[in-house]
Amino acid sequence: MQTLAIPSASPRGRASHNSKRSHPILWEARPRGDCGERPRGDGNRDLSATKAARIGPDVRMAVVGTPAYFASRPAPLRPQHLLEHNCINLRLPTLGGLYAWEFDCDGEQIRVRVDGQLILNGSRAILQAVLDGFGLGYLPEDMVDGHLRNGALVRVLEDWCSRFPGYHLYYPSRKQSSLAHRLVVDALRHDG
Repeated sequence: MQTLAIPSASPRGRASHNSKRSHPILWEARPRGDCGERPRGDGNRDLSATKAARIGPDVRMAVVGTPAYFASRPAPLRPQHLLEHNCINLRLPTLGGLYAWEFDCDGEQIRVRVDGQLILNGSRAILQAVLDGFGLGYLPEDMVDGHLRNGALVRVLEDWCSRFPGYHLYYPSRKQSSLAHRLVVDALRHDG
């Protein structure tokens, strides 16, 4: 389920960094079950009683905005410059709180807590908000590649965006798992 309230945001707010929403405007329902997916090492949970199966390739992030956004602002040259920009925040439903954008260049690791007028909890909603000109987004590279190629988006801080371990399927480390469960894990397993 996905509900967007972006159209209710003021178009004037796009140009003004001072026009902010301090509450999330998108919520996605997530079913609960015997397993879950997340990037490897994401979160501070004790996963000692679980197994993990890699289900996707490594992920590289990209900081993107529209050409119109950058027409009136200089592109950030370092991650700290993002504090001068209108960035679209990601609320992490599983960890509560906002995601700090992670960067790495020549061994220098930086986490930046960005600020902006929108807080969303899904990548698709963030991409749509970026395309609509609400600010900069921090999104998976493969999600924005087509928009970069057709000129709808501009990428910045590329040298600072490194790869993260891809998604893994986590599940209880029971000795006796069902045949259906094993078939699902085997079907989703990434061999790259």
